[in-house]
Amino acid sequence: MKTLVIGASGATGLHLVQQLLEAGQAVKIIVRSTAGIPAAWQIHEHIEIITASIAEMHPEQMVELLKDCQAVASCLGHRPSFKGIYGKPRRLVRNAVQLICESIQSNAPASPVKFVLMNTSGNANRDLNEPNPHKNRIVIGLLRVLIPPHADNEQAADYLRVTIGQDNPYIQWVAVRPDGLINEDEVTDYELFPSPVRNPIFNPGKTSRINVANCMTRLIAEPALWNTWKGQMPLVYNKEV
Repeated sequence: MKTLVIGASGATGLHLVQQLLEAGQAVKIIVRSTAGIPAAWQIHEHIEIITASIAEMHPEQMVELLKDCQAVASCLGHRPSFKGIYGKPRRLVRNAVQLICESIQSNAPASPVKFVLMNTSGNANRDLNEPNPHKNRIVIGLLRVLIPPHADNEQAADYLRVTIGQDNPYIQWVAVRPDGLINEDEVTDYELFPSPVRNPIFNPGKTSRINVANCMTRLIAEPALWNTWKGQMPLVYNKEV
């Protein structure tokens, strides 16, 4: 299997690519610069590096890139800077999801391509009747207005949930929702739930980035896990000791 990874040079994307390689996957990555990736990747026989800005890629380029890919994984996000949060493109992730999905459909693959999107616990799955207290709705409403990346994350997941839906012949998807992200060096035990078991705004849990990457890797590599969660938006929490 070959997987296209976007956001590969980010804190979670670096873990994801490494774990995909360790799982025996071939990987394509799109990065703006090779400066942020391990030097070993540049000579790795199972990695193809495309140096480009996904926000500036033409549909024809993406169609060609995806022709030999059976999976796509997105850890794409906005840079944690004023320009990254408030500058353009405001809909970086959502636009990338649309570009990729339209390109997959243009290729009309014989078997559905897996699309795994890293999302956020602050985005509700509106296919389910998830708990949404009034105080949460107020905060989320403010985040949509004041923090553009939050609305971007919502719209990216909604594109998969609504536009692609459950019965697309060319694309199957999972949107992984970690809670409060932390850095750890090793994969630890974690749990998946279809909906939040904690209040994501006022009582968030913890999810290590390396565990998010492990979850995404397993979804791509393990058919049984994929079949359990396809078309859903599982929450990922580090298992409390």
